[in-house]
Amino acid sequence: MSSKTKIVVLHMKEIIYTAVFAVLGILLILLLLFMFGPGHKKEASDTEKYMPGMYTSSITLNNTDLEVEVTVDASHINSIRFINLDETVTTMYPLIQPALEEIADQIYQKQSLEDIQYSEENPYTSQVILEAVKTALQKAQKK
Repeated sequence: MSSKTKIVVLHMKEIIYTAVFAVLGILLILLLLFMFGPGHKKEASDTEKYMPGMYTSSITLNNTDLEVEVTVDASHINSIRFINLDETVTTMYPLIQPALEEIADQIYQKQSLEDIQYSEENPYTSQVILEAVKTALQKAQKK
């Protein structure tokens, strides 16, 4: 029986370096899995309700078209305004601009179209404006 004995010499420095690099490699892999894993995308998409941009909807009042413009970012309604509101419309419907401002203030605070209070002076105008805003927001919703 002939056995050839091999002697392996390990330096302590090499063992420590190997262990440190192995731990760092495992931490890097875990970090990448945490950052780009499937659970991370679900959390972000839950808070994002809208596709950022400007969306419009039309209101027709006595053969005059008004455009309601709604500007949104990923999760907030930023502005609501009339685009082509001219003097003839404001003369014929003097409460339309104050009604829009009142509704817009409530929507900015709640960031929702639920539980919007109409003023007693112009409930029908407020309903028409709210429907136009709702139509514009439906265009902005993520699918």
